[in-house]
Amino acid sequence: MNGKSEIRMDHPVRACSRRLMMLLTVGISVVLNVTEVRSQQVLTLEESIKIARNSSPDIRKSVLNLLSNRKSLDAQRASLKSRFSLDVTPIDFNRTRIFNDLISQWNTNEDYNSFANLSITQPIAKTDGTISLINRLGYRDNFSEFQDVRTKTYSNNLYLQLDQPIFTYNRNKLQLRELELNLENAQINNALQLLDLERNVTQSFYTFYQSQNDLEISIDEYENQKISYEITKNKVDADLLAKEELYQAELNLATSKSTVQNNQVTLDNAADDFKLLLGVDLTEEVTVEVDVQFVTREVDLNQAIQFGLENRMELRERAIAIERSQFELIRTNALNEFKGAVSLSLGIFGDNEQVAEVYQSPTVNPRVALSFTIPLWDWGENKARMEASNANLEISKIDLENQKNDIIIGIRKAYRNLQNLENQIEIARQNVKNAELTYEINLERYKNGDLTSIDLNMFQSQLSEKKSTLASALINYKIELLNLKILSLYDFENQKPLIP
Repeated sequence: MNGKSEIRMDHPVRACSRRLMMLLTVGISVVLNVTEVRSQQVLTLEESIKIARNSSPDIRKSVLNLLSNRKSLDAQRASLKSRFSLDVTPIDFNRTRIFNDLISQWNTNEDYNSFANLSITQPIAKTDGTISLINRLGYRDNFSEFQDVRTKTYSNNLYLQLDQPIFTYNRNKLQLRELELNLENAQINNALQLLDLERNVTQSFYTFYQSQNDLEISIDEYENQKISYEITKNKVDADLLAKEELYQAELNLATSKSTVQNNQVTLDNAADDFKLLLGVDLTEEVTVEVDVQFVTREVDLNQAIQFGLENRMELRERAIAIERSQFELIRTNALNEFKGAVSLSLGIFGDNEQVAEVYQSPTVNPRVALSFTIPLWDWGENKARMEASNANLEISKIDLENQKNDIIIGIRKAYRNLQNLENQIEIARQNVKNAELTYEINLERYKNGDLTSIDLNMFQSQLSEKKSTLASALINYKIELLNLKILSLYDFENQKPLIP
């Protein structure tokens, strides 16, 4: 009796504890769910593209390449400015013993030098020459064993020198132009990569959105199947339908639930791919938000082609390739060319035992030099190289023409696809309306016993399919509109050019 009494007294306590634990568990679950919802990041397409631009390895490499080419051009431009240099040799001592033929005896000579060279060199960009102002100040202490003579003198040589190549191309100017083209090409590549990234992010974004939409449609279908199942179950319980109808309803419900689970897996996979492309932490919860309401955009085919041919960066890349081929032609022609060089200098030289009196009796030192390089026979090397360079130049010109045709064809195809998608969207919208009305009508028929569950499931599947088709058509229109923007470099959605 006592034991039973203790059990009766302990039972309410345990029940209360279980209720308390249940409430605590539910509370914690609610808090966790709220926290998860709050931490979930909702992204628009513009935000996604911005994140990808900041985190994409390809874009970062492209920016670094752009920086490298810009700095190389800055360095080349700086090299065309005046250069100042100072060379100092404080000690240069040597002792030699040589045989002097003039006096027929060995002689020991000690020589100590200390000198400094200050030069100012200015490249001449227009002629590829250089003009230099050079000053050499030196001190010399020389001792000769012959006649036991020691000489100590200061000397200074100040002169202006001009070096000018003739009958050849301007190498500095060509190198500067090449670096300018390299920078422009790097800018084009960066812009193309940004457009390509925008395309990839947009496609992944809408794939993610499509997966979200498919999941929502399958959930709606699942809810409708549950309603249908309850109706069937009630009718079977009331002996208004055969049990086979309940079995079919259970199968339809299970199939619908499986579709929800499959779409959830597809959504999770699409989310991982999307986060990987954006460089977002894979553990972060992300969802997308988009307005896919269809608004017809006015697209002028001739305007799109005109903008494409005027602004497409691939055409400028081809033009740069042609210019580079012409540079290569110039270099090839100069391998065995007739060329010359002119060197002029004029200065004064003075020496004295006293440094302050170095120019007491100066000597004028003019110098003129003219030289030529004359190729005689190269066994046809230069001709063969020139023909190869000319062939590469023609290839670059053909590539340019092909690129123009590809641009025109690409824009035309995108334009036709947009026109076709507009019709598909209108048809898909009407199909959704018809499928909704058909499902509602047949649901009432099913409730009244005039329709089997198999037939109702067919109408439900048809409704889900039409909704998915409409969403796909809207997304395809958005993507094709972006494709036309990239092909023509004109934003028809906002009616403005991408390049001012």
